[in-house]
Amino acid sequence: MSILQRHFLLGIITAFISFLAFGIVYFLSFPLVEWSSLWNVKVFDLPFAVFALCICILLGLLVGLFSGLYWKKQIVSIHSHLLQLEQGRNIAWDNRNPVQEIGEIERELEKIQKQMKEQTKLSQKLANEKAVDMESRIQEIVSQERNRLARELHDSVSQQLFAASMLMSALTEPKEALEDRETKQLRLVEEMIHQSQLEMRALLLHLRPVALKGKTLQEGAEELLVELMQKVPMSIAWKIESFSIDKGVEDHLFRILQESLSNTLRHAKASSVEVLLISRDDFIILRVVDDGKGFDVDKERAGAYGLQNMYERAVEIGGTLKIVSVENQGTRLEVKVPKLDLKGGEND
Repeated sequence: MSILQRHFLLGIITAFISFLAFGIVYFLSFPLVEWSSLWNVKVFDLPFAVFALCICILLGLLVGLFSGLYWKKQIVSIHSHLLQLEQGRNIAWDNRNPVQEIGEIERELEKIQKQMKEQTKLSQKLANEKAVDMESRIQEIVSQERNRLARELHDSVSQQLFAASMLMSALTEPKEALEDRETKQLRLVEEMIHQSQLEMRALLLHLRPVALKGKTLQEGAEELLVELMQKVPMSIAWKIESFSIDKGVEDHLFRILQESLSNTLRHAKASSVEVLLISRDDFIILRVVDDGKGFDVDKERAGAYGLQNMYERAVEIGGTLKIVSVENQGTRLEVKVPKLDLKGGEND
């Protein structure tokens, strides 16, 4: 039963009680000689008893209606504040609710908001410290090994795949107008080699660059995208704005970008990809959109290590990650991270 229905019922009960009270007061003030006078006396062509009953019912319904609308407005206000709190948005507490109980709820919500903000600051601060510490301890070893593997793969397997691709192109070029079985098989082999090249480039993307290595997130992202644009037959566009960001958040966002682009190369079969990195309304937004074949997000999230890893990285810096994918239309990944001044928090 909704709050409006409850107050309508309350209004009916109020009308009944007020009718009884009115009747008792009336009989005590004006003793009846005959009961028939209640029906004989007319008010607006209605017997006095019926008129009094209608007035009481109308009064009760109006009281219930206005009371229900008032309390519904209060609850909707609280619900709106909860939604803003869930979305991580700042709630303005300038005008306190005059109702004492609602005002107490708002004060508790304000405390919860402050606690959530402090927890987000702490999460980002811990992520920052963790990133700096881990980078100082293992970056050199991992960087050397991954660079060695990437160099060997690039100098051997990648070159062989490129040579095979060129040979296949030379074989299939004179037979473009033919549709015999041999031509189809050669084109299938050529497509498999092309896909293997994309897989190899995605693997190299995983191996290097390992970290930003002193560059800002914007510099590292642009360098990565320029390198991909030179090596991958895919339309790549980006919009990257300049803004300050903490080291730990930079590291996590850069790795999410790497993972997302790697997944696009390996699985999406996309012809274009767009990258957006901006700061809006106290949020850092990273968005990667491709026009590939798409996938079932719910099924892949449970089993794919890469997707789970990106979700965990986003949560670790107090952000959210949303993936929307439509079959044969593409995939959109968006990370939103609250932009907080950790240095200012430390100085308080």
